[in-house]
Amino acid sequence: METQLDWTPFRALARRVLRDGEILPLTEEVRDLLRRTAHEVALAEAEVETQEGALAVLRECSRRITEGSNRLGDALHRMYRHQETGDYDSARQEMRDVLAVEVVPLYREIAQGQLDDM
Repeated sequence: METQLDWTPFRALARRVLRDGEILPLTEEVRDLLRRTAHEVALAEAEVETQEGALAVLRECSRRITEGSNRLGDALHRMYRHQETGDYDSARQEMRDVLAVEVVPLYREIAQGQLDDM
């Protein structure tokens, strides 16, 4: 069962704060967004009551989303190239390599689904 997440609000917040330098607003809505996103990216510690803690959660969630997305996208690209040449062992290994290091459940689910389909 593939999970559908909407990280658009989180990404917009991260862009405003981490790239544009805005102050992180510690409203209950922002805290809830940070807690929810932390859960969705398998971040166990999500202390969002202080500015310092909330900013650390924002940074770590953003890092996990970005790095995991890049890792999976690159591996999928290589997997498809291997499949085109008939090298299914290497194609499967690309997904195994993702699963060996990935912590974000959505990205793990996608990689496992690709592996299961081969």
